[in-house]
Amino acid sequence: MSTDRVSITTAPIRTAVDLMQATVEAHGDREAIVEGDQRLTFAAWDRAADGVAAVLVDRGVGKGDVVCLKLPSSIGYAVCYQAALRLGAITSGINPRLGPTEVAGILERARPRVVITEDDDIASWSELDPPARRPSLDPSDPVAVVWTSGTTGQPKGAVFDHVNLEAMARGAGALSAFGDRRLSPLPFAHVAYMTRVWDELERAITTVITPTPWKAGDALRLIERERVTVAQGVPTQWSLMLSHPDMATTDVSSLRLASTGAATVPAELVRHMREALGCPVVVRYTSTEASLTTGTALDDSDDDVAHTVGCARDGVEVQVVGDDGEVVPAGVVGRVRCRSGAVMRGYWNDPERTATVLDAAGWLTLGDLGSLDDRGYLTLVGRESEMYIRGGYNVHPAQVENVLAEHPGVARAAVVGLPDAVLGQVGAAWVVIAPDASPTADELRAWVRARLADYKVPDRVTFVDDLPLTSMLKTDKRELEKKGAPGGRPMSRGTT
Repeated sequence: MSTDRVSITTAPIRTAVDLMQATVEAHGDREAIVEGDQRLTFAAWDRAADGVAAVLVDRGVGKGDVVCLKLPSSIGYAVCYQAALRLGAITSGINPRLGPTEVAGILERARPRVVITEDDDIASWSELDPPARRPSLDPSDPVAVVWTSGTTGQPKGAVFDHVNLEAMARGAGALSAFGDRRLSPLPFAHVAYMTRVWDELERAITTVITPTPWKAGDALRLIERERVTVAQGVPTQWSLMLSHPDMATTDVSSLRLASTGAATVPAELVRHMREALGCPVVVRYTSTEASLTTGTALDDSDDDVAHTVGCARDGVEVQVVGDDGEVVPAGVVGRVRCRSGAVMRGYWNDPERTATVLDAAGWLTLGDLGSLDDRGYLTLVGRESEMYIRGGYNVHPAQVENVLAEHPGVARAAVVGLPDAVLGQVGAAWVVIAPDASPTADELRAWVRARLADYKVPDRVTFVDDLPLTSMLKTDKRELEKKGAPGGRPMSRGTT
């Protein structure tokens, strides 16, 4: 048997459903999912999915129909996803933290045959007999719609098929090893879960679910209790875990690596993670539409991990292009785009918006600005939509945030551009002060001025107890823009 994936002893693996059968055959008694005190083996997962599939058939679900899961990360979610897969249905996850308007927007676009909510008794369905028939499946059949609002606020559904899932597994790299026990901190409706099915099945990986709502203490407890080997989290989650009182007494010796990404990763956070966790730290970068783009390696230097998002993963091409669409030289900032087998097939029932980001040659524009060095390592300077123009000069908030985060008195920082009658836009920084620190606004401005151009120095510095977060635990910059606008509701301890 291979040491890095399941042994294939059955028919050729063409779909994720075929792969589930092969995994059950080879490793059916291994734990697939851990949720609190509940543990589900791969064999039990497969059997439960058969029962739920029978219920879906009774409710009229067939090949090509959409099944919406408005559920938290749970065994029930995973079972329903597998049930829909074997029917050729398309799973559309809805993060339960979304507001009514957001949920309504998704439902209007998805037009699901069935919506499964927390009120449904998935456990009892799991005990039913499987459907009498299963449809014939093709690798190009869509399996998931993953929703993203991007910067427009309007939901867009990225569509993925079996081929996409397999490509994602091929590019997982250091994040995946056979038999890993992987902490899953993000909602299952996120692309990080929805496109990893192939990877988790092929390598018989155990998914350890953190309770909802996510809490740093729960994550630390699970790392120790479940002997987690791969711990994942966005920068906000890692900051909260490292500052938690239980961090000093938590046994983290089972970790072979820690992973972060999805937002700016301050250099100081990377250093703190490596020191506190005693394992390599890797950074991953992608978008919902891409599902797989770049990442650092286990042996990359501290500087690479802290200041870049690594290089293209296996099977991925990455380019940086100018306004004319031509590739720019190394070191020059431009739009980041990628091409791979993991890139979405398009937006759900929306060819016009698909055409704005995905061209005929398969290149996906990610919406971020960055530069590649001579080695192919990508440095991000921010999202194109977040860039503001102060007195005619372009300012990328991520660059300023990184510099602020390097100050020893800063725990977290966010920067946005606000309207100004004279300069067009000015920079506004919201800063969470580190424990036992007391930097002043002038001190932080001087810190930035000593490292960046003077026009990049924030015009306003607001000290806050915490930053507003989106449902994905990223800093909610739209909320900051609202609060910083004239008449906005203050959230600060002081603004200067």
